[in-house]
Amino acid sequence: MSKRKPLEGIKILELGNLVAAPFAGKIFSEFGAEVIKVEEPAKGDPLRNWRVMHNNTSLWWYVQSRNKKSITVNMRDEQGQKLIRKIAAKVDVVLENFKPGTLERWGLGLEDLRKVNPSIIMTRVSGYGQTGPYREKPGFGSVAEAIGGLRFLTGYPDLPPVRVGIAIGDLVAGLYAVIGTLMALRARETNPDKKGQLVDVALYESVFSLLEGILPEYDLTGLVRERTGTTLPGIAPSNTYECADGNHVVIGGNGDKIFQRLMTAIGREDLANDSNYATNQGRAANVKFIDHTIEQWTKKYPLKHVQKILDDASVPVGPIYGIKEIVEDEHYKERGMLQEVELPDGKKVLVPGIVPKLSETPGEIKWNGPKLGEHNEEIFKEYMDFTFEDFKNLKEQGVI
Repeated sequence: MSKRKPLEGIKILELGNLVAAPFAGKIFSEFGAEVIKVEEPAKGDPLRNWRVMHNNTSLWWYVQSRNKKSITVNMRDEQGQKLIRKIAAKVDVVLENFKPGTLERWGLGLEDLRKVNPSIIMTRVSGYGQTGPYREKPGFGSVAEAIGGLRFLTGYPDLPPVRVGIAIGDLVAGLYAVIGTLMALRARETNPDKKGQLVDVALYESVFSLLEGILPEYDLTGLVRERTGTTLPGIAPSNTYECADGNHVVIGGNGDKIFQRLMTAIGREDLANDSNYATNQGRAANVKFIDHTIEQWTKKYPLKHVQKILDDASVPVGPIYGIKEIVEDEHYKERGMLQEVELPDGKKVLVPGIVPKLSETPGEIKWNGPKLGEHNEEIFKEYMDFTFEDFKNLKEQGVI
């Protein structure tokens, strides 16, 4: 008999579209929560049509929406709003990423839902948060990465800022939405009144929170950390180095003992035992010399040889993988990070496995992203005792 999932019994109503809130919903669903995803009746979540398509459905959709139940409701319609309130009365969490004020205009804001469910937890993901002078500005992850300080640091100093190749701002916000919601669920569990609360996640704050010690460094010293290409400022050595076969390798030798092992492995015992390089401060002050020394060595050997030498010396080292190399990697396979699923037409496809890994109550992929409105009958009957006539009338009116 399979073990109970850690979030089994938790019911989540997902009102968001695209990336941030739905990414959080995906994680909840992987660990047992019932996630009811609300989509517009005509087209559904725009993510259904993003990037690479298979039989008119985005492959990304199948990953992002796995284990979720799809229902269709026109939330701009008064009857649709009533349906949402009835479902909200019976769930634990409402997860959304509309522009602040939108749900309030539809009678679906936090105070509206508290009237039908005082224990409701409302997790709201937006560009700038639910308060402040920017609250009503539209916010996308790309803009959040810029205003949150990440883009300023990404790239080379003599070139314009660049973006990371994924929607990192949205995804980090989604992770914070999961963390905040779990905290709120725990707080409600220990509250005698079982009172819910607001979880307010701002995209720009999620990005800003990743900036390490940049703020106090600036405040106390006036230092403005700039783009530094492949290096990590003040941490040495940690860089990308060219190998003899034209490939590149990432080496992290920035621990004191690790640096000694690295220098010994590349035949520079003199540097391994030099007191000037015994601590990170000394190495950071001479980072250009150290990086040049390392690359002089890596350029003598092909990538695999460099890896073998440094692996044997217990120095953090790794190649730069594209998706082809990831699919071929034995460690990814052994860890279950390449899961094969079947699409509606029977086609087999690899999708990412589940993170994190729980030893006793692991997450699982039960099904791929659902068809639009696939669970209408199940959810509406369970939450509202719908009849066939109810379905017929609301479909004809475009409410569902």
